[in-house]
Amino acid sequence: MKISSAPKSLGTWIIIFLVMVVIANLAYAPAMKNQKESMTYTDFIERVEKGEVTSVEIQGQNVYGETNDHKKFETYVPAEAGLVPVLTEHKVKISAAPVPDPGESWSGILIAWLPMIFFLGIWLMMMRQMAASNGKALSFGKSRARLLNGKEKVTFKDVAGIEEAKSELQEIVEFLKAPGKFQRLGGKIPKGVLLVGPPGTGKTLLARAIAGEADVPFYSISGSDFVEMFVGVGASRVRDMFEQAKKTAPCIVFVDEIDAVGRHRGAGLGGGNDEREQTLNQLLVEMDGFEVNSGIILIAATNRPDVLDPALLRPGRFDRQVVVNNPDIKGREAILKVHVRKVPLAKDVKLDVLARGTPGFSGADLANLVNEAALLAASRNKTMVAMTEFEDAKDKVMMGSERRSLIMDEKEKKMTAYHEAGHAIVSLHLPESDPLHKVTIIPRGRALGVTMQLPEKDKYSQSKTYLLSRLSILFAGRVAEEMVLGKEKVSTGASNDIQVATTIARKMVSEWGMSALGPIAFEEPESDVFLGYSIAKRKNMADKTALQVDTEIARLINTAYKRTQSLLRTYRRELDTLAKGLIEYETLSGEEVKLLLSGKKIGKEEKTKNLVSVQPSVPEVTE
Repeated sequence: MKISSAPKSLGTWIIIFLVMVVIANLAYAPAMKNQKESMTYTDFIERVEKGEVTSVEIQGQNVYGETNDHKKFETYVPAEAGLVPVLTEHKVKISAAPVPDPGESWSGILIAWLPMIFFLGIWLMMMRQMAASNGKALSFGKSRARLLNGKEKVTFKDVAGIEEAKSELQEIVEFLKAPGKFQRLGGKIPKGVLLVGPPGTGKTLLARAIAGEADVPFYSISGSDFVEMFVGVGASRVRDMFEQAKKTAPCIVFVDEIDAVGRHRGAGLGGGNDEREQTLNQLLVEMDGFEVNSGIILIAATNRPDVLDPALLRPGRFDRQVVVNNPDIKGREAILKVHVRKVPLAKDVKLDVLARGTPGFSGADLANLVNEAALLAASRNKTMVAMTEFEDAKDKVMMGSERRSLIMDEKEKKMTAYHEAGHAIVSLHLPESDPLHKVTIIPRGRALGVTMQLPEKDKYSQSKTYLLSRLSILFAGRVAEEMVLGKEKVSTGASNDIQVATTIARKMVSEWGMSALGPIAFEEPESDVFLGYSIAKRKNMADKTALQVDTEIARLINTAYKRTQSLLRTYRRELDTLAKGLIEYETLSGEEVKLLLSGKKIGKEEKTKNLVSVQPSVPEVTE
């Protein structure tokens, strides 16, 4: 598309030029039509005596006249020629005008030349644009890496929640500050560092902090900036990028989303000659070829390391891989402290409580949470951001805005209340279940109601007892609907619950060895290089074995379903009580649910307490 833009621009200028020529011709046409014929004084007198001159205008010694055939002429009259009596005698209409000022003649000349000056300006603009287009064509293979200045300097103080990654990269900062310290003992700094982690964990921010701490030039480029539709352009840009970096070494070159150019070779449709693979080959040569690029540290970021070419990950190129995971509870609190520096906080805001209530949040999620809370406070005309805004912001980020405009009839509202009450009651009576945090039947996003459980701490592994409890909790909504409305009148509200439960049961049997079939992996995750993502594929097995796997999955689900039925029959009174409370109050906290089930009334004080809402992981949210 960039190549075709130049001809289009040139064609536009040609059309403009032709239009201007037509306008100039139209402007000159009256002047050409009114052009005067030059006549000698003798001929002028003869034509006057013959009666062929009808009128004249005398300006000093210049005479401008018109003949009886409407032709205009001009002549010069000698001084003291006695012209007026002759004209009067032959009944010629006479008019007089002063001699024009010389300055006026110059303005006339300027006006006459103005169209030519305009055309000359248009032509110069066309030539300049054509020259600029040629310059762009010549710079097509130049690097698009941007050299960031020090106006917005980022240091390790601005990066929180990833202390392990920061400590691992501190060595690179020290090398950039004092390379002789390492070279004296024969040590070599890693040529490349690959930052691996989920989106939003701060990989780009971490790379900028390294450059800020070391106070060295920082070049930033995206992996997609290398690849073009023409073979050889990407390789040329790689060469030019390293040439620029050599001039300012020691420096850092940061390539974001390197998987756009560093994918496994041979997986594309171009055989081995497509543009992306040529670019990757040039990058491999520049990182570890015959020519030594001393003082240039290449830092790359990706969230899909499984699709990268093995040659790119070997020692000598990307020697070090730094994993940047989602922060833990202490990391989330530190990240919140960074993001609330410029936010006026009320006294009731407790960042440690917010950190506990946001398991699974990345740095970008926490930044969005703080921003949403600030926007909510501003919309409510508050001067400070209180805990209430953070609660509402978390609910909005997690489930979407409240759909108060969605009106449910009494029957549907009752069904939703029993559905959510079923989740809540079962979660209160199962071992290793996360504490109940909030139950609501206010529609949010795509859900008509939500039951949330708050983990007491971050979980890095899950026991079999916990997973079996999760299966029972997930089926509690459907079982409650069956008990109240009957099997023939259950709704589609349990569709997501059934999907999540089936996924858990399948993994328990096929991957985690938590079934009667024993510790055998019947499925394994495989990286599909061409599609660019990891998928779980079932191993080759006999039909009999596949039937046993499916039978065991169904057994786990049916057992959990029957367990849920038994629990809700036992605690049917609590189910009815909680469902009535949800119909009345619409939203209840975990403490309010316990008060309601113990027979106590919920007053206004309990309803106005600042409840801590959370972003639970997927198993802790039940619709």
